[in-house]
Amino acid sequence: MTRKKWIIGGLVVVGLGAVAAANLSFQRTSGTSVTTEAIEARSLEAVVTASGTIQPKRSVNISAETVGKVVEVSVVEGQHVKAGQPLLQIDPRNLETQVQNREASLASALSQLEQTRAQIENSRVALQQSRDTLRRQEELWKAGLIPRETYERAVHDLAMRETDLKVMDQSVNTQLERIKQEEANLASSRHDLTKVRVSSPIAGIVTRLNVEEGETAVVGTMNNAGTVLLTIADLSVLETEIEVDETDIPYIGIGQSAKVTIDAMPGRTFTGQVTEVGNSPIQAAGAAATGRATNFKVVVTIDGEVPDVRPGFTCTAVITTATRENTLAVPIQSMTVREFVVDAAGAIVRTARGRTGGTGPTTGRGAPAELAEGQERKELEGVFLVRDAHAVFVPVKIGIAGDRYFEVIDGLSVADEVITGPFESVRNLRDGDAVQATATRSPTRPAARTGG
Repeated sequence: MTRKKWIIGGLVVVGLGAVAAANLSFQRTSGTSVTTEAIEARSLEAVVTASGTIQPKRSVNISAETVGKVVEVSVVEGQHVKAGQPLLQIDPRNLETQVQNREASLASALSQLEQTRAQIENSRVALQQSRDTLRRQEELWKAGLIPRETYERAVHDLAMRETDLKVMDQSVNTQLERIKQEEANLASSRHDLTKVRVSSPIAGIVTRLNVEEGETAVVGTMNNAGTVLLTIADLSVLETEIEVDETDIPYIGIGQSAKVTIDAMPGRTFTGQVTEVGNSPIQAAGAAATGRATNFKVVVTIDGEVPDVRPGFTCTAVITTATRENTLAVPIQSMTVREFVVDAAGAIVRTARGRTGGTGPTTGRGAPAELAEGQERKELEGVFLVRDAHAVFVPVKIGIAGDRYFEVIDGLSVADEVITGPFESVRNLRDGDAVQATATRSPTRPAARTGG
């Protein structure tokens, strides 16, 4: 009986040992299933992408400078023109008549001036005669040969002659000013006459022709923009005007390189550089301004010429704002934010069990109820590493952002295994959770260039 009890007791011990071994094995293999990736050096490129339109750097809208009927159009849309080449002719008859009237007015003023100058000579002769008469009358009056009345009449006659001469001199000055006015009017009329023949101010292409022979050109006023007859564009230097979101503007600067793709030219990429960054936001008119994002205009000048391009083509510009060669990079999807208890030096406070005050995004579980002196709760940005089959949160300081990776400035080293997914696992992980890595990306593959 005793032997039988020993056998039964031995079987019980073996069974309990098997159960304990099974439980231990299960604990070693249990945990959240995650994927990981090894940290390695990469080449990163931070880019800003925005859409816009192709525009020539220099474009001139030619408007009517004088009213009249268009009697001749010498170009067609799409034609190459040289600087100074005639483009169209406006009926000059009205302006020619104005020029003739101004010439006649000037001739009349010159003739009147000559007449006045002749009258001045007569006045000077009459003045000299009055002076001689007064001298003789004065001698006779002193000799008592004439009455005082005759002498005073000679004095008054001399004063009148002097006044007449002053009036004539002033009349000459007035007529000289009138002649200047008439000359200015004539010059203005002749200048207006030159406006009937419109010539190209620059060399380029006629990109728009809005007028036909027989139409009437209208001069612009304050409330009327007038008639834009045609547009000349110099397509030797092209720009793309893009709208960039306000969050990207601080990273864009003059001289940064860019790649431009034109929707109408698939498969081709053109290089350029940033030449202008707007300081004021683009204003939207009317109801469009409500709820509209704040954008700024950025101008990218394209290198070289682009054949067969048209102003207004839509395009996409990818501006390189920063580059890093052979720098540590962490996958974007592995970055997360957790709230932790940190000490006065900013270090994470970890408990004796190896857990911290870190929480998930929607729950505060695990956070200490009370904080020691100098401690505070703080949100930290970082990643989860796999260490001894557990997730360990490590704060990370990042730099530029590529297409799929962030630059690592501090916090990680080469070959660190960071948890990259699944998304729900990364979102809900807590520091110290047991994990099981089901897939690990190879750290030996060649460095990839991210971004644009």
